[in-house]
Amino acid sequence: MKAFQFADVAIGLTLKDVPIPEPGHDQVLIAVKAAGLCHSDTHVVKGGGGAWMQAQSLTLGHEVAGEVVKLGPGASAFQFNVGDRVAVTLLGHPILDRDFTEAIGVGYDGGYAEFAIAYCKHLVKIPDGVSFPQAAVATDSVATAYHAVITEGRVTKSTKVAIIGLGGLGLNGVAIAALQGAEVYGVDINTAKFEQATTSGAIKCVSNLDQLNDIVFDVIIDFAGVGSTTSSAVSTVKLGGCVVLVGLSASTLQLTTTSLVTRNVQLKGSVGASMEELHCVLDLIARGSITPALEEIPFSDVPNGLERLHENNINGRLFTIPR
Repeated sequence: MKAFQFADVAIGLTLKDVPIPEPGHDQVLIAVKAAGLCHSDTHVVKGGGGAWMQAQSLTLGHEVAGEVVKLGPGASAFQFNVGDRVAVTLLGHPILDRDFTEAIGVGYDGGYAEFAIAYCKHLVKIPDGVSFPQAAVATDSVATAYHAVITEGRVTKSTKVAIIGLGGLGLNGVAIAALQGAEVYGVDINTAKFEQATTSGAIKCVSNLDQLNDIVFDVIIDFAGVGSTTSSAVSTVKLGGCVVLVGLSASTLQLTTTSLVTRNVQLKGSVGASMEELHCVLDLIARGSITPALEEIPFSDVPNGLERLHENNINGRLFTIPR
């Protein structure tokens, strides 16, 4: 089968012929029907994946949905069958229980391939009305945004919230916050993203948080994470407010101590989601409450797609069908 593997920054992603893997105990083999492209993979390709990558050489792709084609020993006990439509959870919570060595595309070969192995305990059956591409991006792009907005940001109908970074995650963050009834504002240097953000529920979009200095924000969620966006959020959010950092564009962060301490601001990091949150997200998609913005690219174009992500040249979420 064909697979995009990463081993070295100098070489980048390489399309290789590799054997179809065999599922082990409590695992299944899935035919990958859709794989989402995540900004995290751009960090890996650029040499910044050390915080979570568990293998030196592997097939990338951690937003994966497909069809079960083979059961490993013990898999039947999990009530999965050949032919089931499934999504592979990228578990981030409970935070103390997560194991990146069992994370697809992080600890072992992922979904930029025609076939992939998945642990049964990480599988979720895809509800009727949810496509393979929607389910694939739901595992991270939508579920991670859901966790940041709902669990970490605690956004409700009484919240004024700014969403910084209107890419794949940020647009979903806008939609989820708007679904809660919150007053939502979007921030991105790429003004081409404003129309999609307002369609998703943003009241107003600007290119810089300073342009919203007349708004007192309860919560600011930074899906860009370029450093200056986070420091600006800390100094802008209301006294005692909350800033949630999701984006990983900057490897380090500098803050003015007085902005954080004397203003009593909560600064939270947010990564991934729980199995329960993924179920909630899939249900929202099935009911039509959330419709992820998707763009399909050819499988051969995955490296270029990741470069587009790196250049912030995407409206919504890219996905591919490996073949």
